[in-house]
Amino acid sequence: MIANLEYGTLQQIWWILCSVVGSLFLFLTFVQGGNTLLWQVAKNDVENSLVINSLGRKWELTFTTLVLFGGALFAAFPKFYATSFGGAYWVWILILFTFILQAVSYEYRKKPDNFLGAKTYELFLLINGTVGVLLIGAAVGTFFTGSNFTLNDYNQVTWTNPLRGLEAAFSLFNLSLGLFLVFNARVLGGMYLLNNINFSALDAFEARLRKSVWINFLCALPFLLYVLVSLLMMQGFSVDASGTVSMVANKYLQNLLAMPLVLGLLLVGLVLVILAVLGTVFKRSKQGIWLAGLGTVLVGLAVFFTAGFNNTPFYPSKADLQSSLTIMNASSSKYTLTAMTYVALGIPLVLAYVAFVWRQMDSQKLAAHEVVDEESY
Repeated sequence: MIANLEYGTLQQIWWILCSVVGSLFLFLTFVQGGNTLLWQVAKNDVENSLVINSLGRKWELTFTTLVLFGGALFAAFPKFYATSFGGAYWVWILILFTFILQAVSYEYRKKPDNFLGAKTYELFLLINGTVGVLLIGAAVGTFFTGSNFTLNDYNQVTWTNPLRGLEAAFSLFNLSLGLFLVFNARVLGGMYLLNNINFSALDAFEARLRKSVWINFLCALPFLLYVLVSLLMMQGFSVDASGTVSMVANKYLQNLLAMPLVLGLLLVGLVLVILAVLGTVFKRSKQGIWLAGLGTVLVGLAVFFTAGFNNTPFYPSKADLQSSLTIMNASSSKYTLTAMTYVALGIPLVLAYVAFVWRQMDSQKLAAHEVVDEESY
């Protein structure tokens, strides 16, 4: 059955699969968000250890999902991978460096004879949760605002800005998207900690976490509103049947109206995040991470689908419109996509295993007495 699928259908399937992985990564940035809350909510060594140990159980998932996202894009859309990673390499190097800082911090923070001190590694975690997430948001923003590259007849990339991708962070739209993701990650991080920690005799700690969820949600709103309004009003990149790329007024608004399912994903996702925050702050719920996590995934899917479907270049070029990359001209061959699709049939088994392990790890809430004598991270 898979072998009989049309080439265009396979291309769309793999954009959907890559979008799912990317959206799951956005949810898993609760680890990075939680890392940034450490300085705000933990007022003593016990609370500090609870935050570190709680997030330390999950940090590998975020890193692995980021690598999986890059690998999926490389296999399914190699021209995008070669163009972006080959041209905008400084932004990707800096993103990966911040995630390496996270891995090193969890590994060495409490090692004996740590000459840097625990606070230095906690600063590294803060950098990962702010700079790393912000740059990821800025990189995703270029799916709508465009990047500075040209491709010749041999698909050799020339980057026309000396900052090599870092210039994306100087766009107000890209920067706003990045800052929204930073604050959303902090909201998710606070909700995850509320769900994962046993707050017996730690009422003040719990109250600080709930307050942080509310404050960061309020901080995220202006950036979210700016991104949404800009997205609906901006000129966008469009490709016609002949492959010619042109600028079209209100292109992304047209995409959402042409794809009501995608518009529904966006609206439902935003509503779920809002309900999760209100339940966490005013109803003292500890289950907000699941509603907000699902909402974040749905919003992420809506963003990726809006950027790639309905005759839209998902990686447009500002320097040369005709160098822009679409699902059609950037994908692997039909043979490669077909073989990958057979392999992808095992994804549900992997997800089921991850869900099982997650449930086992979180079956008991992390209590203060578990981290008083010995800290894992």
